[in-house]
Amino acid sequence: MLPDPKDQIAPNSWDYETLPLIKATGFREYDARWKFGEELNLYGVQALGLGLGTLIHETGVKPKIITAHDYRSYSLSIKQALTVGLMNAGIEVHDIGLALSPMAYFAQYDLDIPCVAMVTASHNANGWTGVKMGVEKTLTFGPDEMKRLKEIVLENRSQARHGGHYTRELGVAERYIADAAGGDKLSRPIRAVVAAGNGTAGAFAPKALKALGAEVIEMDCTLDHSFPKYNPNPEDMKMLHAMAERVREEKADIGLAFDGDGDRCGVVDNTGEEIFADKMGVILARDLSHEFPEAQFVADVKSTGLFNTDPVMQENKAETDYWKTGHSYIKRRVRELGALAGFEKSGHYFFNAPIGRGYDDGLISAAAILRMLDRNPGKSLADLREALPRVWGSPTMSPHCDDEKKYDVVDRIIEEYRELAENDGEILGRKITDVVTVNGVRVTLSDGTWGLVRASSNTPNLVVVVESPSSKDDMVAMFRDIEARLARHPEIGEFDQKI
Repeated sequence: MLPDPKDQIAPNSWDYETLPLIKATGFREYDARWKFGEELNLYGVQALGLGLGTLIHETGVKPKIITAHDYRSYSLSIKQALTVGLMNAGIEVHDIGLALSPMAYFAQYDLDIPCVAMVTASHNANGWTGVKMGVEKTLTFGPDEMKRLKEIVLENRSQARHGGHYTRELGVAERYIADAAGGDKLSRPIRAVVAAGNGTAGAFAPKALKALGAEVIEMDCTLDHSFPKYNPNPEDMKMLHAMAERVREEKADIGLAFDGDGDRCGVVDNTGEEIFADKMGVILARDLSHEFPEAQFVADVKSTGLFNTDPVMQENKAETDYWKTGHSYIKRRVRELGALAGFEKSGHYFFNAPIGRGYDDGLISAAAILRMLDRNPGKSLADLREALPRVWGSPTMSPHCDDEKKYDVVDRIIEEYRELAENDGEILGRKITDVVTVNGVRVTLSDGTWGLVRASSNTPNLVVVVESPSSKDDMVAMFRDIEARLARHPEIGEFDQKI
């Protein structure tokens, strides 16, 4: 048993060197994130490991776990402190070393071990750390598991047990790369710029995609935990613009960008045009729906309405379920529905058999995109992008709303839209055809125009997104309608941006 965890301890003090610091706000809906040093010290990490081990025993699964870490200057020491806590809880720790998050998930299958704890800050700036955890293959923790873990750790309910053990597992990286490149090889050498932002994916993605048969042009694939150019984040326009320029210079067929722990993939086409993940999901889904008629897909609620309105997907009788934003939520929904694939707007793709195992893997996603290009000889990725029906979409906009107020405010907004739909009300002179309330409220009008209002999972904000298949003016009009409705709630502050 460790001393009681503290929410605040001054650095460079006696308490900092003797007591566990672990800030409560680091426990999020489906993973954990802290600023290392300011919000978490190594004794705090040890307390987290002891708490996670206690939770593993509570679930009744075999007390064995995969551990791994991303490429940051402090990640190995954090993983070692986590390991001490896990072993103190009586857990057998199987350490696969430096890895991507999907490599850790792969290791659960490869070594037949049920639990996983991946030390990573993903795309966050240096100074951040975190842990992605699970006690079941493919799935990672959701809100219920995170709430219980938080209780165990912060209320010091952890229990020490005998039986802890440590094994350093070798050879997993080689088997993971072979698995990611497994199956049919490309029939032609597709030229791909592969960008890793000097993050962990640089050690794995080029090897896997070369083994698949791609002609790989490496970009910032040398490991450098100072991230000298930008954070490895495929949603960051700085990273995407740099990759787009390289694609044009090299006359490449595609650009593929990976985040810091390799579970997300960003894409630019052969002209250097960025294709955001939801649109890339539609391109993939319409192609896969030819091979798998009546296929089921999942998309997060921030994603384009094309999943439901695209004529190719409709002709092939594909169906899409809009679900909660968050990699843990989409993973679970893909499994529940037996969906062929799930797509999250942030760049997490989830492929079930025969393509993948259901978890988010940037390398598997890249391989699926390259195979799609291989199946469409004579068509560039720009051709496939331009074949999509035109829509006008907004950026993600985030008006301020305090954490302790935002969920209650969103509940009231949900009820307002629900009553409007039940009473045959109209928006912009059009009938409401669908109201999805799995994650805030997504309201769709008769022509396919839609708007979303939800609470942010990890910041004191709401999230607002709108899209129209008719025109930019129509998209703006939908936003103005939402803006006027939100203005009636004094708890909601200014938007970070408007259209």
